[in-house]
Amino acid sequence: MVSAKVAWASGSAGTVLRTVDGGRTWRQVGPPDTADLQFRDIEAFSADRAVALPIGEGEASRVYATSDGGRTWTETFRNDDPRAFYDCIAFFDHRRGLALSDPVDGRFRIASTMDGGRSWKVLPPDRMPDALAGEFAFAASGTCLVTAGPGPWAWFATGGGETARVFASSDYGRSWKVSDSPVPSGASAGIYSLAFRDPRHGIAVGGDFAAPTTAPDGAATTHDGGRTWHVARSVPGEYRSGAAWVPWRWNTALAVGPTGSDVSRDGGRTWTRFDTGSFDAVDCAPTAPAGRRGSRAGWLG
Repeated sequence: MVSAKVAWASGSAGTVLRTVDGGRTWRQVGPPDTADLQFRDIEAFSADRAVALPIGEGEASRVYATSDGGRTWTETFRNDDPRAFYDCIAFFDHRRGLALSDPVDGRFRIASTMDGGRSWKVLPPDRMPDALAGEFAFAASGTCLVTAGPGPWAWFATGGGETARVFASSDYGRSWKVSDSPVPSGASAGIYSLAFRDPRHGIAVGGDFAAPTTAPDGAATTHDGGRTWHVARSVPGEYRSGAAWVPWRWNTALAVGPTGSDVSRDGGRTWTRFDTGSFDAVDCAPTAPAGRRGSRAGWLG
């Protein structure tokens, strides 16, 4: 969401959607000849500018950018390493951003942009901690990699290995430290989504995609920038793939998944179910919507 009126969404079969009237109407504005791609993440800056990431092995992982509301797109990055699989993108501001790939040669791979997604550079891996056996990130809701911008802080979350972990950077992704989390990990289990309200306060949600109706210890919080994580006092109890803070409601956050949606009003410490619909991702307007009928505070997708 760019505002209460402007939002972008993306999905399978080359789908990219845009609304400029608070969700009353949507237009398909995806890049041409991309029907075989899955756009799992999209980051938007205005009604005109957006950057979208299709995911997959090898050349299926790409980045497309538009500056005219989706009328035209430019492919600005194509992964040329068949071992890499890009999961998420995130931006610190209108210029600086990162893209995250699953491990290559035992370490997660980071690509960086300094010009709003128009060009990308794969960063050296020497300041990235080693990955665990079987560890990877989840390309589920576009929120396995997040920032707390403007500023140098970024985080990404994992699963698949012995422990679900959170990697943190305080220098725009050039170097990383990693911490264990209490969220259970497994072949299809771990942390699927992160959200940080500021450089210190964050939430993590996840579970097991293959067992969506049960997720013990599937939500956690941090108050020290991701160095330590604590299981929520009451968790959603089921797999959740997306999370977001409500910026204009202090301590309020949302979590969504295929079996329902939950709200926390105490910074992620306790969660309450408010819907049973199936959703993959959630985002909220950066400012409170106008108090008129039809205005939108956020979308579940």
